[in-house]
Amino acid sequence: MNRISPLLQPITIAGTPLKNRVFMAPMTRMRANGAECPTLLTARYYAQRATAGLIVTEATQVCAQGKGYFGTPGIYTDVQEAAWGRVVKAVHEAGGRIAMQLWHVGRISHSLNQPDGAQPVAPSAVATRRAKVSVFKDGRIQEVLCEPPRELLGDEVTVIVSQYATAAKRAKRAGFDFIEIHAANGYLINQFLSTNTNLRADRYGGSIENRARLLHEIVDAVSLVVGADKVGVRISPNGVFNDISDSEAEQMAYFLGHSLDAKEVAYLHVAEPDWAGGAALTMSVRRRLRETFKGCLVFCGNFDQKSAEELLIQNVADAMAFGRLYIANPDLVARFLSAAELNVADPLTYYFGNGNGYTDYPTIG
Repeated sequence: MNRISPLLQPITIAGTPLKNRVFMAPMTRMRANGAECPTLLTARYYAQRATAGLIVTEATQVCAQGKGYFGTPGIYTDVQEAAWGRVVKAVHEAGGRIAMQLWHVGRISHSLNQPDGAQPVAPSAVATRRAKVSVFKDGRIQEVLCEPPRELLGDEVTVIVSQYATAAKRAKRAGFDFIEIHAANGYLINQFLSTNTNLRADRYGGSIENRARLLHEIVDAVSLVVGADKVGVRISPNGVFNDISDSEAEQMAYFLGHSLDAKEVAYLHVAEPDWAGGAALTMSVRRRLRETFKGCLVFCGNFDQKSAEELLIQNVADAMAFGRLYIANPDLVARFLSAAELNVADPLTYYFGNGNGYTDYPTIG
């Protein structure tokens, strides 16, 4: 059965061939160096997982203001661009394909992670209740509550759009195969999309169309740089992470499915709420998303091989992304192929540190 598993069948996305439908989901690992650069260890980590149909990198900030956590990488300096180029080279030499995920955290930050100790920003001055970030304070890494944000001015929003475009230019020069725009999990774009965090009265607030405007402007700007056929978007309908909530979550998801399909982006990546303690999407929601978006549709959540295959067999999804399974199983594709037992990830080594729990998980050889 595994030899003919739909997960292991090749797929072509907007003219780019991928060797299977097993995607590595973006996962924050907080191992960037002091210049917010991926390291040689990072290159090894991704290259180890190059048998994935597509690797999506950890979320990478498009500007200094976009940083929320100590130890996350950026793509807004020459040094960062060069460091990511080494990562791409390692993945390509191992036969893989890789997408860079671009983000701005918005209110999920703290002044200790902001340039000049500035206040975090958001679509509206709505504080989180319990979201935390990592900071370096008193000589050690600590978790602290996010600080209340200030509302972005209209011209500042325009600057952020241009920062995404500039980051995409850098990612293109670094050799990435795709650019994924992170519009999920309670970060800045998701804050604009959601009713509990977007209270604006200007062209970026109010209606579904207005709340989606920032995402559409970023998609358009990035598409001008790399082509829409190299752009993916990640959304998280009904998401709960980072105190996000949207009274029109499903309506927004369907609207985005239609609008992003019209823009002919390469793929739509749907992060399900269950990974963060929410309820998994229903099959009716998944099927409705399939109706709205005709390009490559990818789902990611608490799926195993069997449940992931079911979505492919039913033509609900075109590919499936796996996160924590890829932390502990760099050879996940081979394990799916042979029905081998899976390693179990150690949560204590998810973030920070060295190769322990990062590049030292055993493979089946």
